[in-house]
Amino acid sequence: MKSDNTTNRIIAMIPARLDSQRFPKKLLKSLGGKSIIRRTYESTVHTKLFDAVYVVTDNRKIYDEITSHGGAAIFSDTRHSCGSDRIAEAVQEMDVDIVVNVQGDEPFTAKEVLERLLLVFQNDTEKDIDLATPMIRLTDSQDIDNPNNVKVITDLQDFALYFSRSRIPFPRDDKQDVTYFKHIGIYAFRKQALIDFYHLKMQPLETAEKIECIRFLEYGKRIKMVETDELNMGIDTPEDLVKAEQLLRNKNK
Repeated sequence: MKSDNTTNRIIAMIPARLDSQRFPKKLLKSLGGKSIIRRTYESTVHTKLFDAVYVVTDNRKIYDEITSHGGAAIFSDTRHSCGSDRIAEAVQEMDVDIVVNVQGDEPFTAKEVLERLLLVFQNDTEKDIDLATPMIRLTDSQDIDNPNNVKVITDLQDFALYFSRSRIPFPRDDKQDVTYFKHIGIYAFRKQALIDFYHLKMQPLETAEKIECIRFLEYGKRIKMVETDELNMGIDTPEDLVKAEQLLRNKNK
């Protein structure tokens, strides 16, 4: 899927900050002998889907962790409220077309998910789509009501209509069969959509929900949702790191 002389230039950006309320300094914690951020970077490179992969951070320790092992990192002098702003600052002067935001605390992001996001743009000959992002079905009621799980509703062509931490759609009629989708925080952007996001003012809906995708919708951007059954494992707590260690051991068997 890498670009050639006739296709778009595609890069991956991994926004990384050191502060974490639930798990301080988690990106530098060891996972099978390598830091979490290093594993995420190397696994993204190994997909061979990108012309370049960068970690973007405002923390010198994370920057040094990547560059000291031969990786590519960009140091951001500006503190940002979200990862999209951080990578938008980094790509402003780059000659790129598609930018994929990979989460720094998800070292097991599936290659198949990234391929399907990039395929959206390959098939979008009219360049009508501003960004693509995955979603996965939710069936457990507790998962559906959990505000940490961002839900999304779409139109009949799988374009996002709205995102919320609440249960959407609301089942007023309990007999109605409703399908719920969780948004997975991996994004593939057209560069211009990302730059627009960076310069657009946050509006009340985004402020209320604390969901950055809402900003795109409020300003009329088109978000293509891609259904997947690959549930990425994010490392948000020390308990998640224990699970990740077990998953890594199973993968290496």
